[in-house]
Amino acid sequence: MEHNQGKITPGPDTLLIIPAYNEAKALQVLLPKVKARYPEMPVLVVDDGSQDQTEAIAQAQQVAVVSHPFNLGYGAAIQTGYKYALEKQCHYVVQMDADGQHEVEDVALLVQPVKQGFCDLALGSRFLNNASYRPAWPRRVGIRFFRGITKLITGQPITDPTSGFQAMNRRVLQIFTGRHFPDDYPDADVLVMLNFYGISIQEIPVRMYASTTRSMHHGWWRPFFYMAKMCFSLLITCSLKGHFRRRRSSV
Repeated sequence: MEHNQGKITPGPDTLLIIPAYNEAKALQVLLPKVKARYPEMPVLVVDDGSQDQTEAIAQAQQVAVVSHPFNLGYGAAIQTGYKYALEKQCHYVVQMDADGQHEVEDVALLVQPVKQGFCDLALGSRFLNNASYRPAWPRRVGIRFFRGITKLITGQPITDPTSGFQAMNRRVLQIFTGRHFPDDYPDADVLVMLNFYGISIQEIPVRMYASTTRSMHHGWWRPFFYMAKMCFSLLITCSLKGHFRRRRSSV
């Protein structure tokens, strides 16, 4: 296990998953940064049926690529990555978006508490230590709403329940490769599910930036659809609370 200035550096036992849909331009910038900063960490790009050169750009950067024949959704894309990680016997996984909003340097910050055994899942938060960050108002309303719902159900305050910047161990991977993982928007609902499983979650302050492209889960109408869908998904998740708790010992 390597260390850099007291921080654990992700190495061969950690897989970085980057789900991508029509993100060729962004990947041209992101992948060289990742490879330069973490040369020993394997990278997987999951091309979710892109219509641009996403697959070709990733292959040109000599990272692993798994391509869906057509667009299946964000959740399906990252679950493909989780299954790949289990097949390759990876001990840890970090996931980050392809659109440039996550800081490459913060990958090490996320994986450190997981590798040290302080938590099963580290969740990057754009709000911890960054009170000035203000997303667009529809997303801001959604984040605040599901922040309250998540705390009400789990008792744990989560400042950024919609964050896609995460690190996890194999215990979480085993849960996320199951049939209850959503295909489209896995956010507050999976955090609630993990709580029912007894998974420990720790938020880590990270830097996030405005997306440089129209990512695979952006669009003017999506925040409203997202809120409706997530409310329904949370109801389903809560109805399965007993099932998840009975399965704690199996993961």
